[in-house]
Amino acid sequence: MAISRKYGRTGHYPFSPGTTSDDRILHDYWDHVQCIPTLVHTEKLDGENNCLSKYGVFARSHAAPTTSPWTETLRQYWHSIRHKLGDLEIFLENLYAVHSLRYQSLEQHFHVFAIREHDRWLSWEETTFYAHLLELPTVPVIKVVDQPANRKAFEADVLQIVAGKGAYDPVNAHDGSEATMEGIVSRNAAGYAVDDFAHNVFKYVRKGHVKTDQHWTRHWQRARLKQEGGTHVDTQ
Repeated sequence: MAISRKYGRTGHYPFSPGTTSDDRILHDYWDHVQCIPTLVHTEKLDGENNCLSKYGVFARSHAAPTTSPWTETLRQYWHSIRHKLGDLEIFLENLYAVHSLRYQSLEQHFHVFAIREHDRWLSWEETTFYAHLLELPTVPVIKVVDQPANRKAFEADVLQIVAGKGAYDPVNAHDGSEATMEGIVSRNAAGYAVDDFAHNVFKYVRKGHVKTDQHWTRHWQRARLKQEGGTHVDTQ
């Protein structure tokens, strides 16, 4: 039995090219988007989904805390803040190990993208507040959209955004060639119930985002930071 509930599977926009056979595609996404007063577009970073809770550090599965070598530093950090978490579950993108993209301007390895408390996902304002208290950055915010009214214009705007490089100047890890950002995650700026996750979070993922010569865990490499030895959670 899982210690806690893992992060939900985020549905793809129907115009997202980076889907696989088992991905969920939200063909009715527009019906849900129109019910959201404020939508926040954040950059989808190419890392591992990790969760910090009072029970430990978890990867995608919440059956038991993770012991992977690329979470060692994160687990060290967790020990310093575990008594402050209470019932908060901090979900973050762990960029410590290079996946398909190598970021050339990465300042920190761990970026908060959501926080859950009991059966509620906190608002983006609350999420950034707690991330600041924990001295962790959030994933980059690209744009805040107030209740979009035109579907064609909304989709054109998303496509223009994902054609950019994003905040940390990514290149393809396998050959160093130029790359666009991994994608975007759009979420309701307000808080919402855990059971309503599918109607409040959507994503676009670039085509070929899992294209690697070998799975990254076999011969993983630590992602270098822009200023090695600067102020960041990784103290190694």
